[in-house]
Amino acid sequence: MPLENGNPIAGINADTRRSVLLVTHDSNLWTQWRKLDTNQWLPARGTSPEDLKRWAKLGHSLVLLDTGLPGLPGWSDPFWAGVTPDLRILAASTMPNPENTASALQAGCAGLIHAYAHIPTLDAALLSVQNGALWIGRDLMSRILRQVDQRLPIAPAWSTGLTERETEVAQRAARGESNQDIADGLNITERTVRAHLSSVFEKLGVQDRLRLALKVHGIQP
Repeated sequence: MPLENGNPIAGINADTRRSVLLVTHDSNLWTQWRKLDTNQWLPARGTSPEDLKRWAKLGHSLVLLDTGLPGLPGWSDPFWAGVTPDLRILAASTMPNPENTASALQAGCAGLIHAYAHIPTLDAALLSVQNGALWIGRDLMSRILRQVDQRLPIAPAWSTGLTERETEVAQRAARGESNQDIADGLNITERTVRAHLSSVFEKLGVQDRLRLALKVHGIQP
């Protein structure tokens, strides 16, 4: 059953397709996260780093983790190498920035989000992470992609198999441009941009813009 009343993790026997462990000691944050759509999610509560290991042993993978949790190991700690291969962790911070986002990703997390993000955004982030994508806020993602584009050379033949228009859309997306910016720059509709990106992701075998950017620069996502 879902832990809608804050029952301990040991009491859950939920559908793994929608099970999510919400790890926080903060009662205010827990109250916020409990607003997730329980028709879509089956939430359990964790309150310590060890609950991550227990969650994996139960056969579940999706985790929303409060980065302010007392006793949480630093991102460079070997602890993460022991848990992230089995988990899809969306880290939640009250002060997300490029530096701690990069550290979280290097530790094996699948993304970083503001701890008090609006519930529809949180729903979308969890679904994206569950489906294998990385999640980073739009503004933060744009900043990271611009840094990648400025620092790394373009890989030869990265666009093999793409049409000319798909290549144009992919290059702009990899530079951090929004769908609307791409549409305006190429004089096409935003809907057409989304269609091109969907085709690009499928052809290149990537799930999100960050992996696309790495692919463009010759780094295997």
